[in-house]
Amino acid sequence: MSDAVGSAKPETGGIANPPVIILIEPQLGDNIGKAARAMLNCGLVDLRLVRPRDGWPNERATANASGADIVIDNTKVFEREEDALADLNRVYVTTARTRDAIKPVFTPKGLAPEMRNVISRGEKVGVMFGPERTGVRNEHIAMGDAVVTVPLNPGFTSLNLAQAVLLIGYEWWQAGVDVPDYQMMMNDTFPATKDDMERLFVHLEAELDESGFFRVEEKRPNMQRNIRNIFNRANLTHQEVQTLRGMIVAMRGGKFKAKG
Repeated sequence: MSDAVGSAKPETGGIANPPVIILIEPQLGDNIGKAARAMLNCGLVDLRLVRPRDGWPNERATANASGADIVIDNTKVFEREEDALADLNRVYVTTARTRDAIKPVFTPKGLAPEMRNVISRGEKVGVMFGPERTGVRNEHIAMGDAVVTVPLNPGFTSLNLAQAVLLIGYEWWQAGVDVPDYQMMMNDTFPATKDDMERLFVHLEAELDESGFFRVEEKRPNMQRNIRNIFNRANLTHQEVQTLRGMIVAMRGGKFKAKG
């Protein structure tokens, strides 16, 4: 991860109408800008503000958006919550506190497929966030179709506005991408072949023979297996095998000529 400002692109993961983010009475332009940055990280571009305390446009928001200009420049401002939600079919309200209302409660992870399912039917959805100091009020809960709560340390659930937006946005984005949980960066090389490994073993064992490493002949097969297991577990690349063979030659005072 990097704090560097990149080129902001309106990439929404192939979704024509990604979720709308609604901020109720946001207090600081800094927080709005950071939330906009978090939105664009996750392919969200529609930001709506209801009664921003310091007015709009806001220079601090633009500065803290760090290049998410497409979000800032197209931000819409409303005086009434009802107007900000008017064109939406479903609204999800974020809160950390248990409320009296009887409503479905989603985690961000559970919300992502729910929103994608609703959007796939041609409906439009939004996620509402309350003021930084107080969070949403009961009347905001009543406007929503469901509640979103982030499962955190019960003794400290406080999040800043950008963190909360990012958690929702991240799960939304991840639900639509196919990225392996683990992969090895190979750069300009490729995984070692069995032939690469066999050549390494023959080379290494020959030098170990020369140095007297295999002193007890009856232990030799087991020692060879152990050595091979060590290197096989390492998942070496072709270039790493070549480097190891070069090291073996160098320790003997020669020069290794890599092949392939």
